[in-house]
Amino acid sequence: MSATTFVTVSTRGAGVWNQVKRRLGDIGLVTGVALLLIPFAFAVLTAIRPAADVSASPLGWPQSLTLENVVDAFMRINYAQSVANTVTILAGSCALTVAFGAMASYPLSRIGRSWANGLYRVFIIGTAVPIYVLIAPLYLLVRDLHILGTQLSVILVYTAMNLPIAVFFYTSFMRQVPVELEEAAAIDGAGPLRVFFAVIFPLLAPVTATLVTFISLVVWNDLIVPLVFLQGGENRTIMANAYALIDPNTVEPTTLFPAALLGVLPLVVVFSFLQRYVVAGISAGAVKS
Repeated sequence: MSATTFVTVSTRGAGVWNQVKRRLGDIGLVTGVALLLIPFAFAVLTAIRPAADVSASPLGWPQSLTLENVVDAFMRINYAQSVANTVTILAGSCALTVAFGAMASYPLSRIGRSWANGLYRVFIIGTAVPIYVLIAPLYLLVRDLHILGTQLSVILVYTAMNLPIAVFFYTSFMRQVPVELEEAAAIDGAGPLRVFFAVIFPLLAPVTATLVTFISLVVWNDLIVPLVFLQGGENRTIMANAYALIDPNTVEPTTLFPAALLGVLPLVVVFSFLQRYVVAGISAGAVKS
């Protein structure tokens, strides 16, 4: 076999192998999407099927469709009030976490002393502490502050929960910001606060988008904190009120699935419109610590 023939055969073999890899990649992608969409489609179909139809054939194709389950769940979880409560708690948690996290990270990213690095590591350790370990002492603290059962208590708890991850995000990002920008502002007469709010904070938009996305997912889908620190369905979040519909003795899919879908609907709608900005924030915020 000549050298030219050998090169031609090798090139064809490489081309065939590349096509096989692309086909395998396409099959894997389709399989992954199907694994994500099939449970969601099942939940949607179950939510709009009559209870008798679900009881007769839980995994079968629906014989008829109805919106009565959705309307009933909408009324039972006090949907409008629950969404308003969740949005209020989410907005307060994001605002406090972003403000405190950014201001705490600024000196930690600029001070090169050992105590600053040690304090930063303490914040990092805080990201590994589960909320279940802190529920009891936080409950006692909130009770002694006489804010138990208020949205303020939940906002403060979420702020404390997410502050370590905020410090991690912001400190990692600020270490990549050139110090020359601050020095130029200082030469123009700007003090530390003005340098932070006028120069540094506007540069944090990408990582802030990433952080707000993370906090939104945590707060919106959380159950344990609203159930512990809020009393009464009129004060609880959408997911907590949806969970309250579950009977401890029996599970009714035609009640559970509509409530769960109504709970995630606002989050899905918001992220479907803002996905471009969310992806851009995650990409820009992916920096080395």
